Amino acid sequence: MNFQLTQEQEMLVEAVRSFVAKELLPHEEAVDRADAVSPELAAHIRGKAIAAGFYAFNMPEEVGGGGLDYLSQALIERELSKVSWALHVFVARPSKILMACKGEQIDDYLLPCVQGEKIDCFALTEPGAGSDANAIKTRAVRQGDDFVINGSKHFISHAGHADFAIVFAVTDTYEHNGRKRNAVTAFLVDRGTPGMTIRRGPKCVSNRGYHTYELFFDDCRVPASKVLGEVGKGWEVANAWLTAGRVMVAANCVGQAQRALDLSLQWAADRKQFGQAIGSYQGVSFKLADMATQIRAAEMLTLHTAWKMDQGSMTDGEAGMAKLFASEVLGKVADEAVQIFGGMGLMDEGPVERIWRNARIERIWEGTSEIQRHIIARELLRPLLR
Repeated sequence: MNFQLTQEQEMLVEAVRSFVAKELLPHEEAVDRADAVSPELAAHIRGKAIAAGFYAFNMPEEVGGGGLDYLSQALIERELSKVSWALHVFVARPSKILMACKGEQIDDYLLPCVQGEKIDCFALTEPGAGSDANAIKTRAVRQGDDFVINGSKHFISHAGHADFAIVFAVTDTYEHNGRKRNAVTAFLVDRGTPGMTIRRGPKCVSNRGYHTYELFFDDCRVPASKVLGEVGKGWEVANAWLTAGRVMVAANCVGQAQRALDLSLQWAADRKQFGQAIGSYQGVSFKLADMATQIRAAEMLTLHTAWKMDQGSMTDGEAGMAKLFASEVLGKVADEAVQIFGGMGLMDEGPVERIWRNARIERIWEGTSEIQRHIIARELLRPLLR
């Protein structure tokens, strides 16, 4: 296997790195303190991303997206993640499941999202259905040419900025291996649709300025033409996106960890105690060595998994391994960075405290570490337990 990046990929990395330094990082501290991104700043970032050709880099070229392979996407995610999600989310990556749009949906939803004219959000999680997504209780009942949706969602990222939500609701039930299962359908629900209410959710310490929302549906009537994909085939639409998304989360974790290491290296060289740079003491230098080794391992695993996605040979377990390992490495590296900085590592005058806070969410969203272990173990044991 060739681990050498192409010249185009190296140029892409440098371009994104420069974009982050110029357009995103200068705003990070102010956004974190305000716990908000102004509409003006959001529009500015979106415009700059479109002008630079980074907007919708995850979408196929035939619909106007970047058309990049998964390995190149992972490299971009690695660089973007060196600043908070509150900012780099506006270098938008529309939900890939919008490729299931058909007919008028293409012009109404898919193309506007790729062109930066509309923003989507992914509404699956519910108060009683986090890791157990099949337990969702939001229901959609067919009434003539419409579906009437009732229920609620929470922890829906970026819904406050979204023009529409991709909402998953139970439309039927069926028996599978003696157990009742939900047949789920995905719907495109426009902001402002009567019966849908969007409300800011609880404040999170991670990624201040990147908010989650609660969505409530009270006899929310949606035309059957707003079904995304096929009725009862919502999991097929969702799972393809979720599995690939875990690899991109892994790439995000690698980028955050690398930033923490870079800051720690500079601090270890500049900070003097007992007449010497603290990096000259093994108590610090060995931490740096372990951090660098763990990050390199996480990066190789992540990029290899992205490469396997491009080959069409990646399994759910392999995506789980990348997400599990990279997110847990980030947690260790961020904690060690705080230790190296000492008391200053916990002060909000510098970025280390933000990295430490932001790192914690990565072991939870897009599937907890425990869920990833379950997926990996199930895949390992499946051939032996038939």
